[in-house]
Amino acid sequence: MSELAELTRRLLARQELTSADVAGAAAALASAEVADEGKAAFLIALGDKGETAAEVAAFAREFRARAINPGVESWAGRSIDVVGTGGDLAGGFNISSMVVLTLACAGVPVMKHGNRGVTSKCGSADLLAAFGVDLQAPPEKQRAALDQLGYAFFFAPAYHPTFKNIAPVRKLLASQGRRSVFNILGPLINPGRPANILLGVFSEAWVVKLADVFDLLGAEAGLAAHGVISPGHGIDELTTTTVNRVRGIGRLRAVDGRWNGADFSFSTAPFAELQGGDLATNMAIVDALLSGHGPSGLADTIVFNAAAAMWITGRTADLREGIAPARDLLLGGAVKAKIAATKEFFHA
Repeated sequence: MSELAELTRRLLARQELTSADVAGAAAALASAEVADEGKAAFLIALGDKGETAAEVAAFAREFRARAINPGVESWAGRSIDVVGTGGDLAGGFNISSMVVLTLACAGVPVMKHGNRGVTSKCGSADLLAAFGVDLQAPPEKQRAALDQLGYAFFFAPAYHPTFKNIAPVRKLLASQGRRSVFNILGPLINPGRPANILLGVFSEAWVVKLADVFDLLGAEAGLAAHGVISPGHGIDELTTTTVNRVRGIGRLRAVDGRWNGADFSFSTAPFAELQGGDLATNMAIVDALLSGHGPSGLADTIVFNAAAAMWITGRTADLREGIAPARDLLLGGAVKAKIAATKEFFHA
């Protein structure tokens, strides 16, 4: 019996995996020599058992170690990633991408890790590429982007070469309507390893678990959040249009509860104001937003997230302090100028 088959047998018996077990499993999953059927059986058994925070953190360590290092250590300690797990099927606009630009304008370094749309019509990579970002930019260009633009985007396929041997089994599971641990690993394996995180979570049930994972991985500070649209249905964002289940990470570990936008003096708007579409639709929303004619709920939600990130990184003493500066940067022309600077930087 192969090691992966033995681990699958143990998972079917509801036994938890050790770090050494996960190391063996990760090696098998990343191997081109292991059959997809065996990989699928393992991932299904792990999901059916239910991944523990320790198991997910161990997988994250293994695939972080296999990632290409962009050499951005000198920025990592003061940087943040603003990212969602995806998979919420809520049809939301690319909120995190606009938050990235707002933070970069505020002088908060951002290392965003993402991909093209998988469960959405327009992923972060799709929108940022439309803003001019070169998804295949080499590490030296990424370091220059952090220095000159204040942010870098790490396109997941370019930094995780071993995932090419996992993609077929992920597609197989997706065709069966099954998720796996790989559906939540993306935000955990940012190759730049920023010290701080603002994480949108696809399911309320995973908020605390993923906050625990980031604690196990040694994050300095962060916030995990899930916007509850209705019972059992939500979005992987912190929003002003929903009740938000939140849990702090690292230095903010004591944060644990539910937030409403009204708690921070935001008006409540219908969730429909956060919805996006394909790339053309989302670019039109960006144009409307930056000209001051976008949905107020969307503008408020971007500001809410940017203010939260300023607080997480220690730029402000509390979340409220960042609201007015974030709004001014988003709507006052700075973000529009940052998009223009992005196009010039990558295509000069």
